[in-house]
Amino acid sequence: MIASILFLILLAYIFDFLNGFHDSANSIATIVSTRVLSPRLAVVWAAFFNFIAFLFFGLHVAHTMGKGIVDIKVIDNVVIFGTLMGACAWNIITWYFGLPTSSSHALIGGLIGSALAKVGTDVLIWKGIFKTVLFIFVSPTLGLILGLGFGILVYWLAKNSHPTKIDHIFRKGQLLSAAFYSLGHGGNDAQKTMGIIASLLFSAGLLGQQFHIPLWIVLSCHGAIALGTLFGGWRIVKTMGQKVVKLKPVDGFCAELGAAISISLSTHLGIPVSTTHTITGAIMGVGSVRRISAVRWGVAHRILWAWIFTIPCSAMISALTYKLAVLFQS
Repeated sequence: MIASILFLILLAYIFDFLNGFHDSANSIATIVSTRVLSPRLAVVWAAFFNFIAFLFFGLHVAHTMGKGIVDIKVIDNVVIFGTLMGACAWNIITWYFGLPTSSSHALIGGLIGSALAKVGTDVLIWKGIFKTVLFIFVSPTLGLILGLGFGILVYWLAKNSHPTKIDHIFRKGQLLSAAFYSLGHGGNDAQKTMGIIASLLFSAGLLGQQFHIPLWIVLSCHGAIALGTLFGGWRIVKTMGQKVVKLKPVDGFCAELGAAISISLSTHLGIPVSTTHTITGAIMGVGSVRRISAVRWGVAHRILWAWIFTIPCSAMISALTYKLAVLFQS
């Protein structure tokens, strides 16, 4: 039993690493595409703030993931195995095709798929699922509105300033906005893996009578996602930073700031949102400040479909994995 639990914890860390690897593009795409930092320095900058995010946020998202999506009583080793395999597989598939989909929703879809395969719909906690699905649409919309709003405000304030001066100011400003965004990314995304590991240990009776998140889980999950960010996902950087809309430092600052505020708000509310969805919406919002045609809506349309398919596809992979694992056990 202990060996299987250790294996699943390792698998959870691999998912967390892939999360950082897959979603590092969200943290660094704007700052790389505007050439404020080189890709190497950008990932180090993002990884550092990914890691220290636990100092700024509570663990509300971890508790939602651990006991707010499916009934924690149904959790066992095979359910967690199916969950992680479904999420990891979907992350790798979408990374290969350069699609900035949500690692968060892949993990949620994986958990739903395994639980459905084991028991059925009775174990699903619809309140938590509804909030999560709702924010698939709310988080990019809020990111778009904030990005658009900051873009309009900044362009209006700077209308009489020389472009070179504006570029110089916001190159420095982007360091702060990218740091803020990376804090939000680490604060929301690392907590999802924390919730999975804690629910696994709780179901095995290793956390006592009350569900909680030990400090070693917090630190190790932040470490894993920061390590993944260090390695980066360059295929997705190209999509996020170049294909959706061409960015200048002022645009990158507004997009990162808008996305960071949206993610931080969701984290404090305990809602596991997609950092991918949020920054994409913010980039589109900023791009629309100049003109609607500046946004390449064909690319945006392809990304949207990838978002929609994430939960059902990861759930199907997870359910299949669960059934195969049960078959091999018998």
